[in-house]
Amino acid sequence: MTQVQTLTVAADEADLRLDRWFKRHFPALGHGRLEKLLRSGQVRVDGKRARANARLLGGEVVRVPPLTEEADAPRPRPPVDERAAADLRALVLYRDDDLIAINKPSGLAVQGGVKTERHLDAMLDALRFGAAERPRLVHRLDKDTSGVLVLARHAAAASRLAAAFRERTTRKLYWAVTAGVPKLAQGRIDLALAKLPGRAGERVQPDEAGRRAVTYYRVLEHVGKQAAWLALMPETGRTHQLRVHCAAIGAPILGDGKYGGSAAFLPGAPLAPQLHLHARAITLPDGGRRLQLTAPLPPAMRDTFTFFGFDPARDDDPFAELET
Repeated sequence: MTQVQTLTVAADEADLRLDRWFKRHFPALGHGRLEKLLRSGQVRVDGKRARANARLLGGEVVRVPPLTEEADAPRPRPPVDERAAADLRALVLYRDDDLIAINKPSGLAVQGGVKTERHLDAMLDALRFGAAERPRLVHRLDKDTSGVLVLARHAAAASRLAAAFRERTTRKLYWAVTAGVPKLAQGRIDLALAKLPGRAGERVQPDEAGRRAVTYYRVLEHVGKQAAWLALMPETGRTHQLRVHCAAIGAPILGDGKYGGSAAFLPGAPLAPQLHLHARAITLPDGGRRLQLTAPLPPAMRDTFTFFGFDPARDDDPFAELET
């Protein structure tokens, strides 16, 4: 990279240390080199000098200077072939001058990692639609979660959307199919979560000393005690929050072996083994109105709904009383 970049910190990167943020976006940049760039003021956060251990809030604009040394350069983005670009454009649910919403499929990572070569961030040029700027991520979904994902089309929109996610003026609705049925038909899960150390990938666990995590849930339909269709509304946005919270109330999300173990599967049922968690809808502040974006179910979850007799055409608001 031989030019200055300005990157917007995504809302779900809040509380990340600046050096960890650089490690995520520029994995080949050494810590010593980063410290030199920080000391010399070449790296700036919202126009100001910063330390490596500074905690990000989400929405900040980070100035990244030219990284001319080969060891400092970010991993090159793989070219987006026309077929992949066409497939990605087919996922678009909504587009205006400020944002794009796509229906992210399960299995597509939002950002890259040590073992993740194919990811959405590397393909965002396919979603320019003639715009001068490349779309920017303002929040994330887990690789195995499908549904509505919002992208900003320019820097000002990225800052505004990141602030909306950070300040919780957005409203997110998820649908999940669970193995087992919660004892209570509806409720509020207030269970703090902490990340576990290790190299086996991101994993969290309930921990009173962790970060507060709150989820509202409602059972929409169920089949005896075998399975349930849950509506989930997270008040906070912690890593794997919905997955851990569902497991904690005795109803792990179907296909979630990571947090539900063998209890997350129904032996003998002809169901896809993937995670049955879908970001169904998101409501965003848009000037003086509220913009609601909705994503249809992916094929595997549609098949599961059909198997259990659940009705995906249901469009009532399961959490309407919380808005009053």
